[in-house]
Amino acid sequence: MPVPVSQMLTVTSYVLRQKLAGRKQYPLVLMLEPLFRCNLACAGCGKIQYPAHILKKDLTPEECFRAVDECGAPMVSIPGGEPLMHPQIGGIVEGLVARKKYIYLCTNALLLKEKLHVFKPSKYLTFSVHLDGQRDEHDLAVCREGGYDIAVDAIKEALSRGFRVTTNTTLFDGADPKSVRAFFDDMMELGLEGMMLSPGYSYDKAPDQKHFMGRARTRRMFRAILSNRKKNWRFNLSPLFLEFLMGKRTYPCTPWGMPTYNIFGWQKPCYLLQDGYAETFAELLRTTEWSHYGTESGNPACANCMVHSGYEASAVNATFSSLSGFLATVKATLLPSYRDQEALRLLEEPQAPVHPLVQIATTHEPLEETRA
Repeated sequence: MPVPVSQMLTVTSYVLRQKLAGRKQYPLVLMLEPLFRCNLACAGCGKIQYPAHILKKDLTPEECFRAVDECGAPMVSIPGGEPLMHPQIGGIVEGLVARKKYIYLCTNALLLKEKLHVFKPSKYLTFSVHLDGQRDEHDLAVCREGGYDIAVDAIKEALSRGFRVTTNTTLFDGADPKSVRAFFDDMMELGLEGMMLSPGYSYDKAPDQKHFMGRARTRRMFRAILSNRKKNWRFNLSPLFLEFLMGKRTYPCTPWGMPTYNIFGWQKPCYLLQDGYAETFAELLRTTEWSHYGTESGNPACANCMVHSGYEASAVNATFSSLSGFLATVKATLLPSYRDQEALRLLEEPQAPVHPLVQIATTHEPLEETRA
């Protein structure tokens, strides 16, 4: 099972309480960014392009706790930047564990081995290690040779000490479905709890704008990857979200499902777009023009987005919104093979060369959108 039963029960009871209370906009996961600085310069990242005085700033533990208490979500994802570079990350995690929040600390794992002593194994803490495929693909994606081996070594050490560990993989145009499937095999052999997946999002500040996919290409790629699935693959995601990526389901974006809090405040409307900030979570819900976002809105910034932070909460909501949604989730959980002969053919198609290393730099090349 990709998550502990206690976590499943906590999330299920929380969502059902929101439903019974008649709340249509409720947070599922708080995206808590305690800093933006990082020890990598990935070509697809838009989080490290701030000036130096911004990159030096950190949220205090007290600011983190206030945001978590105010939001009330049962799960907290701690991305960045690189959270392990925060000088008080141990205290932040300890405070969230004391609040019985299920934490996914997102890390590239370059510092993980040397920082493990700061943490204690807990059912509430998971290290979500950023790995974008097998060795060559990952090292190219993060612009760092040897990054994959360091991360895998850290994963083994964390597992040996009793920590929960998952991977977090972002796939860009040019990803080889066969290699991705082999990567899943590699990760399961390591003994990971589960894997998370998402297509890349075209951050305005990302220096490499050429390799973000449109929706049609995203569906085609994930159909090839996730059909004819192996029984031992474990995904730490809603099975309906995986069907969404494969093109089997459509959902509206629910950006309030994974709100973001960082050094600027509550980010409008989501982790990926910056259209202003609110001082409180209540203000974020009240003052954000939610109808201006999501594919259905016509907002060009949302046209090709299918990422986890916008749509997994939509899939979870669908599970508990109707009997058919619940039964579809049960079926997808128990019978996840998705036999598909056309998807097997897609695996045999020649792939375009993986993009070369791209160093952080300004680019004005437009993104080619592919609408479905």
